[in-house]
Parts: sequence; structure tokens; C-alpha cells
Amino acid sequence: MFYRPADGHGLPHNPFNAVVTPRPIGWISTRDAEGRDNLAPYSFFNAVAYVPPQVMFSSTGTKADRDGTKDNVANIRETGVFCVNIVEYAMRDAMNATSASLPAGEDEFAVAGLEKAECDTVACARVAAAPANLECRLTQIVRLEGAANWLVLGEVTGVHLRDDCLVDGRFDITRYQPLTRLGYRDYARITELFSLSRPDD
Repeated sequence: MFYRPADGHGLPHNPFNAVVTPRPIGWISTRDAEGRDNLAPYSFFNAVAYVPPQVMFSSTGTKADRDGTKDNVANIRETGVFCVNIVEYAMRDAMNATSASLPAGEDEFAVAGLEKAECDTVACARVAAAPANLECRLTQIVRLEGAANWLVLGEVTGVHLRDDCLVDGRFDITRYQPLTRLGYRDYARITELFSLSRPDD
């Protein structure tokens, strides 16, 4: 099968997200200028550079009360900071609860029953029990093609690692089993890994 996205795929559901998988989930927390916290998952998320460490996520929808975007992007525009909370398999239901479309200013931490902790380098809340948190300072917001597509880039200014995930000096993802986003309504968890040496190692 071949299709041009501009012409449509002719399938019951769009296969694009099922092709580009698995994708890490950026569970993004922000605080607005009035001090109200927000938390929502984004499946277009990844690390993009080592030095300095940088991450990105993109928001692809709108809310009627947020002028062409969603709460997190609007909050980041106001404050210039955000936090990426890494999602473990055990937190899948809490993560899903925070994907609900709530009125601006309503606290998803409370809705999902999640304990907050304050970030150390930015004025923002983080998911206290997450296996890792990346505190970030905004570097760019880029308007992408499409009606409501925004790319947010940030420099990581602080990193929290949960102690039980550190084994012999390495961050062991099998200790918490990262939740990943697939296509449609599908997810997967990482339970095992293997290593490959590069030819020039």
C-alpha cells in the first residue's frame, strides 16, 4: 500500500502514529503566571542534544479557552519553564487521567491523585514519585505547519533520578518499565533490553 497524506489513507484509522513507534511520553508539568499547576502527557517528545542537554515536545491540539493552543504551551509562553516527568508503567492510569480536557487552571495533579514536589532550578511542580524528572528552561517555541502545531524546545537545567532506579551507577529502566506510546489507543512497556557495540568501539 502507498498513500499520499494529502490525499488520505482510506483506512478506518490513521496509520501514521502506528508507524512511528514506540514513542516516549513527555508528561509535561507547568505553572501559569497565577501559580496554578498543569500536567498533561505528550507522545511527540524526545531528547535532541547532549551538551547542553535539550528536549522537545510538540502540542498538536487546541482548547477554546487557550487561544489556538493548549494549557502547557500557553503556560510556558508566560513563564519560560517546564518539567518533563518520565512515565512508568505503574503510573499509566494516572497519566491517562491527566490527558482529560479540563478547564484552564484546573489542577491535573489533584484530578489524578498525584503528589507534587517543587523543582529545584525552575518555578514549577513535578510528579514526586516519577522515576525521573527533567527541569527545563524554554529555548524556543516554533510554529509548525498545520493549524495548531507547536514545537517546544528546552534546555535541561536539573535532573531528578529516583534512587531505586540507580543500579551500579547506571539508570536502570527495567526497574520502572517505561510506558511508551504506540498507534491508535495502544501503549507498551519496556521490560527487557540488549546491547550492541558500534563497529568502531
